[in-house]
Amino acid sequence: MTDIILYTHPMSRGRIARWMLEETGAAYTTSIVSFNEMKGAEYRTINPMGKVPALKHKQHIITETAAICAYLADTFPDAKLSPTAVERADYYRWLFFGAGPVEAAISNHAIGFNPTEEQSRFVGYGSYETVMDVLDQTLSAKPYITGSRFTAADVYIGAQINFGLGFKTIDARPSFLAYSERLKERAALQRATALDEADMAKVKT
Repeated sequence: MTDIILYTHPMSRGRIARWMLEETGAAYTTSIVSFNEMKGAEYRTINPMGKVPALKHKQHIITETAAICAYLADTFPDAKLSPTAVERADYYRWLFFGAGPVEAAISNHAIGFNPTEEQSRFVGYGSYETVMDVLDQTLSAKPYITGSRFTAADVYIGAQINFGLGFKTIDARPSFLAYSERLKERAALQRATALDEADMAKVKT
């Protein structure tokens, strides 16, 4: 047994948490939760939202993918995924930008909701196009989201871009494609992807 349990499904945002765990090098156990089981009373004791991923570390439960990434970066400092003092402002800015505007804009756009100009005043991200433009400007100017070095913020933002490119929910802009290719070279992402693909054969919907 290990001190860490990842509750996940290979067709979910749990892939982001798995990638982050592989980046830390920490030992962990995986508990595959079917979509039906997520809504059951037993799993809701882990995450009352009935969603994955969730992470149990000793007596602590962490939900929300960005929070899991930040928690693991802080808990395993030897992996050097937390920001330096110089990187900290950009790290928190873009991590929360990913959890807020990026997540909302891509999800809404994918299901066909794009706010009108008037509605855009009420939503934190404004518009899908604005979010894409801001990400494009940032990733055109530097190789990683905080600058020259890979951090946990790249796991979260990078996974969203990888998913978006794969499912065609974001534009295939040159900066996004180049960023995605850099990330795909990471051994931890390759390991995590292989593990998730192997779990696809085991899981019930």
